[in-house]
Amino acid sequence: MTYVSSRISDGLTRTLLASLVSLAGFPLTTLQAQDDPFDQFPLLIQCKYKETYHAFYISRISPDGVATYVASERMAGTITLDGHAKATGGAEGGSCVGKTLDELRASHQAFDLKR
Repeated sequence: MTYVSSRISDGLTRTLLASLVSLAGFPLTTLQAQDDPFDQFPLLIQCKYKETYHAFYISRISPDGVATYVASERMAGTITLDGHAKATGGAEGGSCVGKTLDELRASHQAFDLKR
């Protein structure tokens, strides 16, 4: 009995979602592809800090568009699509601080995931 009601509930949920999406005029696959913020940020940013090179990997993207990158030794930084890289947790920064994503890509410090 639970299985049948679960199937009906799933079916109703899908129907409702499809109706809402069609009312908006967007196919479901388009919404999913456009809503993936990880497509807009590089997977890895390479920075030099105190004569050591570090690989910062994307960790999260907040609802307000701030991407957080982390590396070893509890080092982290943030950046937005149109802002400048900032170090977190301290006043010091490495070779990435103050650069935009375009500048990091131009200096070959940002690496995108190719699908």
